[in-house]
Amino acid sequence: QVQLEESGGGLVQSGRSVTLSCTASGVTEDKWTMGWFRQSSEKEREFVAAMSWDGDAQTTTVADSVKGRAALARDKIDNTVLLQINRLKTEDSAIYYCVAGVQLATLKDFGTWGQGTQVTVSS
Repeated sequence: QVQLEESGGGLVQSGRSVTLSCTASGVTEDKWTMGWFRQSSEKEREFVAAMSWDGDAQTTTVADSVKGRAALARDKIDNTVLLQINRLKTEDSAIYYCVAGVQLATLKDFGTWGQGTQVTVSS
């Protein structure tokens, strides 16, 4: 059974950066995807960024909303993915959910979700 542990959220001043961490346990697949969605009271849950790998092949996907501001890093040994968002905007405020699964295309519907971590960006 796959379980996810998220951390890194908090209150952050606009223009600053935040780094979110997601660690997965119970993963036995060489082909895997880990990423982030976010949800606020105003917006529907939306994709933020994800990293997929199949053996040594690795692909990073970033949503337009954070493109140019987001970076993903993977620690294979710990099975951890880090999401850093720079130059934060107030509209980045949301609950950020880590999600993991086999395919990026089906991640939202069939992935395993973490509990979420709140990011609040103050003006």
